[in-house]
Amino acid sequence: MDLPEIQEQLRREDLAGWLFFDHHHRDPIAYSVLGLDAASHVTRRWYYFIPAHGEPVKLVHRIESWLLDSLPGEKKMYSGWGEQHERLREILRGVARVAMQFSPHCMIPYVSLVDAGTVDLIRNIGVDVASSASLVQYFEARWSAEQLETHQQAGNKIDRIRRQAFELIAAKIQTEGRVEEVAIADFIRERFGENQLVWDDGPIVAVNANSSNPHYAPTREQSSPIEAGDFVLIDLWAKLNRPGAVYYDITWTGFVGHHPPSQMQNVFDIVRGARDRAVDFVRAAMAERRAISGYEVDDVVRGRIAEKGLAEFFTHRTGHSIGEEVHGNGANIDNLETRDERPIIPRTCFSVEPGVYLPGQFGVRSELDCYVSENDAAPTGEVQQELVKIVG
Repeated sequence: MDLPEIQEQLRREDLAGWLFFDHHHRDPIAYSVLGLDAASHVTRRWYYFIPAHGEPVKLVHRIESWLLDSLPGEKKMYSGWGEQHERLREILRGVARVAMQFSPHCMIPYVSLVDAGTVDLIRNIGVDVASSASLVQYFEARWSAEQLETHQQAGNKIDRIRRQAFELIAAKIQTEGRVEEVAIADFIRERFGENQLVWDDGPIVAVNANSSNPHYAPTREQSSPIEAGDFVLIDLWAKLNRPGAVYYDITWTGFVGHHPPSQMQNVFDIVRGARDRAVDFVRAAMAERRAISGYEVDDVVRGRIAEKGLAEFFTHRTGHSIGEEVHGNGANIDNLETRDERPIIPRTCFSVEPGVYLPGQFGVRSELDCYVSENDAAPTGEVQQELVKIVG
């Protein structure tokens, strides 16, 4: 925990403090920001208040009084709920507005971790509760130089594995006439393991109508054959198997043959254009030092697809924050599922992955990772410009 930096950010956001709360590990963000042991035994409620000025204060139950001993600040203890409430009033006396892991209307669910009852409790004490979403992004989503390097190393490996997967499809169709989706997914997982990569689930390998389901994934029980004339989508994500490593997450599409049908080519061109418009929009804003939010980037992409008459078939947000988890705690590129008003800040990364999904036919998604520096924004790996021609 970097206490001076946290307090500086609180002052910049005109907040009197940041109030952390947990019970039974409900809030992983608190453990990460404060540097606490996420495996510790927690059966009672604890609070940790970092004021914008002055010394922090911790409130713990007497039977787990050691829980926050690694953190600086005065310790207060309680046993009963009445005493707990009284200690909270003491800690927050004179405080007008605090940040908590709360999001109005649950607009940013990644941050909406404090229960409604606890928010009610703090408000009833007379303290306004603001969302900590921007603070969380600042302290959780910014990458170090070392993390950026792990991302680039993972990207080099994953880009190579992605090329090999498409080549394997071509080889199998040439020699056997077909290959199962799940066989390609197994191949990707095997290559991930050989390259010391780790991942949470997936990958997605989807043919034809399966690709029109954004979260389809093949299994032993559910897998379709890939044959000549088919459309194929591959979505894969992983990171290096080392502490602090961050994810690389991409989606590419291809056609088994030399000449994809005009409809496939047209939808791909539209999706690719929307994707590139997002990167150009963010790049220009960073170069001009102009503040933009995640929802604005989503509007740019969604507007492009709407211009082509396909808005109803773009059914998810444009992108998500990327970090040590594939869905990170920074600004999402979203004004559909949520309205993410957090500013896009330097040293963060997010996916740009517009998609058009034609039910029962096929779905095109083109995904890249976009890293934002002080005055620029750019894709971090290879960028698909044409449908992959899957031919032997």
